[in-house]
Amino acid sequence: MMNQYALGIDIGGTSIEYGIVNDKGEVLFSNDFPTKDFPTPASLVDVIYNELNNLAEFNSIIGIGIGAPNGNYFTGHIEYAPNLAWKGIVPLKQMFEAKFGIPTLLTNDANAAAMGEMVFGNAKDLKDFVTITLGTGVGSGIVINGNLVYGHDGFAGEYGHIRVVPNGRKCGCHRNGCLETYCSSTGVVRSIHELDSDNKSFSVLSSIEHPTAKNVFELAEEGDLFATEIVDYTAQILGAALADFACFSSPKAYVLFGGIAQHKGDFAHRVKKYLEENILVIFKNKIDIRISSLHDRNAAVLGTAAHVFWDLLKLKIN
Repeated sequence: MMNQYALGIDIGGTSIEYGIVNDKGEVLFSNDFPTKDFPTPASLVDVIYNELNNLAEFNSIIGIGIGAPNGNYFTGHIEYAPNLAWKGIVPLKQMFEAKFGIPTLLTNDANAAAMGEMVFGNAKDLKDFVTITLGTGVGSGIVINGNLVYGHDGFAGEYGHIRVVPNGRKCGCHRNGCLETYCSSTGVVRSIHELDSDNKSFSVLSSIEHPTAKNVFELAEEGDLFATEIVDYTAQILGAALADFACFSSPKAYVLFGGIAQHKGDFAHRVKKYLEENILVIFKNKIDIRISSLHDRNAAVLGTAAHVFWDLLKLKIN
């Protein structure tokens, strides 16, 4: 594996990050651009190629990994991504392969996060785990016996859209009660407005014009009672949901990723508490709640690059 690298690319609704990564998880080069700078996918392919073509590492890139919303691993297409200007079906894998002449794979961002944790992060000792991404939405990457679960069509692992509250909050998927309407950062903000509490009027949150999930977690640390209620409510719903989800794959751990999970408070401990209170007895005290170790380490780029090393080379990196 000497002098062999992967190009990791993460495509988000707001920004696009990419970088060259070695097999030790070291990012040798990285850059990012606003997604709006690329009106067409072809323009993105050209810009990345032209920027990297003159680098010394370019000829040692063995594969390209791309994480994108609605990315289909089987087809290599982005399919009807609602938050991208590129509409319909975009054959992005094929476009990169044609330009670079390098094997390319495409997956969604939660799957890339799971692969990053297994190869470079906090799941290196695991073969059965689930990564839960807690961001604007809630995503999941399911790993069983060291392999990502894709389902027959490439879209398995949508834990964020499992309905956990009957007739609950309206979701962007046009259904009600999905996990992400409660446990994403946007779900936490909705709880500010929707939870009924005697402490609500006394909370600092009531004086913030546009409060954020970060405000909630910071105020909870400072002892704000209403903010603490919201953090506990979020952990309760997530912990109970993860208890039910364990029946599917019997994971050794859930690895939580995102700003909510990374907060210095006791959120993960609360999630663990509610998981154990709700879990089937045969799974009791068998499942860890871990926090991602990649959050501040170019996680998106590392995740997509890790997928190259693992999937294209079938290499276990120690």
